[in-house]
Amino acid sequence: MQNISFKCLKCKQPIGEFYIAILNHEDLIKITYADIRRLDRAGSEQREVEIYTGIQRELSKNRVKEIGKYVNMVDATFPTGVIIHIDEKDIVNYDKEKEIMTIPFSDNIAKVLDGQHRIAGLEEYSKGDASFQINVTIFVGMELEDQAIVFATINKTQTKVNKSLVADLFEFATHRSPHKTAHNIVRALNQKDGSPFKDKIKILGAADDKEKETITQATFSESLMKLYSKDLMTDRDIYKRGNKPEIFEGKELANRPLRNIFINEDDALIAKIIWEYFKAVENKWPNAWKLVEPEIILNKSTGFIALMNLFRDLYVEIGRIGELVSTEEYLKYFDKVNLKDKDFNRTNFIPGSGGQSSLYKALKEQIGI
Repeated sequence: MQNISFKCLKCKQPIGEFYIAILNHEDLIKITYADIRRLDRAGSEQREVEIYTGIQRELSKNRVKEIGKYVNMVDATFPTGVIIHIDEKDIVNYDKEKEIMTIPFSDNIAKVLDGQHRIAGLEEYSKGDASFQINVTIFVGMELEDQAIVFATINKTQTKVNKSLVADLFEFATHRSPHKTAHNIVRALNQKDGSPFKDKIKILGAADDKEKETITQATFSESLMKLYSKDLMTDRDIYKRGNKPEIFEGKELANRPLRNIFINEDDALIAKIIWEYFKAVENKWPNAWKLVEPEIILNKSTGFIALMNLFRDLYVEIGRIGELVSTEEYLKYFDKVNLKDKDFNRTNFIPGSGGQSSLYKALKEQIGI
């Protein structure tokens, strides 16, 4: 049987000793292959630690696809380690002086405690002879109980990163990207006097007037980017490589009507277009847009997302894609809507995707587009 040897540092913590290694992605895939594949059968078989802890982690094909795309980006990185366990009997040798570990180079030598999606996604890495090196934490000869503790600790104490924090971090990006554009536009609309969004957006880290803030920075950014990018990661990667993404035409442009303005780097025009549209919303339904009350939904995510979806259709209907449309022009269409301020409540439009869809359809139908 073939063996594989690699540099490996020993680390001591209260749980015991483990090792820190660097493995090429293809080698890591090889030694964990069967364990990863077992997870791909939609829960037909669980790993020992999953049975022991009651935490089932099926492999998400969508997540694997997303990571498979990400690993080929110009700035792809996995700075946090993959965690695996190897039985003591499978350690061929560990040279303490040279700090070299040797194990059999075969399938299913290593059991994955954390990082199965990253490993599966790395199978899509396509940079020729270049390897994607992964830092790997290796536990050796642990009792199942200790493996379960590590597994459960990781999967029960992880905190999801606030999406608005992610959006806010793009302020520091040096390259153009859909995210950075959205960040700058959202910030400007929230700060500019006269803006329909003045102080209405929950900007992370700001603590001015929380009572007025009804829309999160993340919600705004995500809705806005849909209007000019269908693949955020690819557009960002193209810019980082010093190139410019493609412009859209025809149906693609109708689906992302602000695309070519974004490619032309006229972010101020995008901001002004959104400003004029929501100024019309503010003028048509001033109370529902301005008042912050538990029952009102127009100025919260339910209403905002519905209005952004409507904007795409209405902007295309007006027929001047790439140009500024005035508040007055939008009001001509809104005048056809018989919904009053008091109608935008949680009873008529329940919070969430159901209410967003219902409101969007009602507005579109009454406008006649």
